[in-house]
Amino acid sequence: MPLTFRKSFRILPGVRLNINKKSWSITTGGKNGPKHTRSSTGRRTTSMDLPGPFGWRRTTRAKDH
Repeated sequence: MPLTFRKSFRILPGVRLNINKKSWSITTGGKNGPKHTRSSTGRRTTSMDLPGPFGWRRTTRAKDH
């Protein structure tokens, strides 16, 4: 199995800084509502837990210039 590097820091209540080998991201919210993530690569993700075996996730990517 390959080794991976990933580290997550809580910088404020409800705000996390996630770092891996190639990029970083900021995640906000998530306790009682949607969680929003913005990555240094331009990816934006919105996700939310739904009751039961369901989950909801929407991912969009910024336009390349």
